[in-house]
Amino acid sequence: MIREAPLLLALLCRLLSLVPSSMGMEVMVPATIYALNGSSVQLSCTFSSCYQVEKKQFSLNWTYQGCRNCTEEKFFQFNQKIFPVENNRFGSRIEFTGNPTKNDVSFTLHDVQLEDEGAYHCYVTNPPDRHKGHGRISLKVITEEPPERDSTVAVIVGATVGGFLAVVILVLVIVKCVRRKKQQRLNTDDQKTEEEGKTDGEGNPEDGTK
Repeated sequence: MIREAPLLLALLCRLLSLVPSSMGMEVMVPATIYALNGSSVQLSCTFSSCYQVEKKQFSLNWTYQGCRNCTEEKFFQFNQKIFPVENNRFGSRIEFTGNPTKNDVSFTLHDVQLEDEGAYHCYVTNPPDRHKGHGRISLKVITEEPPERDSTVAVIVGATVGGFLAVVILVLVIVKCVRRKKQQRLNTDDQKTEEEGKTDGEGNPEDGTK
């Protein structure tokens, strides 16, 4: 366990470096998912925003990209409600399993086929957040399950590190939201001050003649 400490510290630093520093929406997805041919797999996509989800403004698109230079094909979208795009490549094998009001827009792909391998893009927009969130998942389809290994220690370590990271990310999100709203208030106050200054500068035309 002691020998693994430097590795865990490096992993922790790497994960923290992935936390976006921008003021826009943040989307969290796994970089790569392995799925057994013929099985069902959930492609997870969650997001964080300083604003509550409003269905009239919220927007979501899921797309599939078969290769690096291939055109992205839309198969899920949200417009007041979630619905699959007509004549999409997956047909009835896709099922939306997320909940936008809980910042979850994941979906499940049933009866995974070898040709389903590729990149899956999750695009989220939640006004008044100005930036569109984007996450990319690489799906790898395997034909046989890998051999089982005793992962008890890994699970314990992963749970510990994961819990710590969750707290850190939560704190960062809260700080970011507070700073953003404070900046918005300052911008509003500056605008009011500028408008009042212009009004005082114009003065009353009759005062200049007396």
